[in-house]
Amino acid sequence: MKVGEIAFAAIDFESAGTGPGLTDEPVQIAVAHLNGGDVAPGFSSYLLPSRSVTWAARAVHGIGDERLVGAPRLVDLWPRVKAAMHGRWIVAHGAATEKRFLRVFPFHGFGPWVDTLVLTRAVYPQLASHALGEAVQALGLQQESELLVPGFRWHDAHCDAVASLVLLRHLIAVAGLAEAPAKTLAQTNLAAYFAARKRRAEASPRLGSPSASADADFP
Repeated sequence: MKVGEIAFAAIDFESAGTGPGLTDEPVQIAVAHLNGGDVAPGFSSYLLPSRSVTWAARAVHGIGDERLVGAPRLVDLWPRVKAAMHGRWIVAHGAATEKRFLRVFPFHGFGPWVDTLVLTRAVYPQLASHALGEAVQALGLQQESELLVPGFRWHDAHCDAVASLVLLRHLIAVAGLAEAPAKTLAQTNLAAYFAARKRRAEASPRLGSPSASADADFP
């Protein structure tokens, strides 16, 4: 299979936040799809946690306890999650949080995983920030994301999932990966990123241009 033939499902969670004695829990989930270059929504839902959302978390995503009244628990959404992600490569930007929250479904078998944070660092090592919002804006992809989601705003699970797929589509295009073997996405070389990070204090980053060594970053 080639990269351009892969069906992708991006997943994103927003969380209740952490604090002393508090275990983090999800309060929103979204899944979006990328098929043959076309981004399409899967589903999104608020989630009922077992405790209140922290003030710090609400300040980031704007989701308060009042919005979660009557929402399902994550385990209640297993049939929808399975249907939306089954048979697809799973995409997340900084995938650790998504993998952690999906542990509520033991042996779910989702994957392979594609972390767009890792790919962005490989293709654009010179960016000042590789966070999803900052990278999408720096690369001129925000309007594209906004057109796909009316009322687009960052730190909404649906908007962030869609934006990660817009970013992935862009990375595949600029790195010329569409015809590459699918396994290429799991063989990212971050040497250029770490070299650029060391040089950052001495040279101005050229935003919006892929790494000159992009071909070498994907063996």
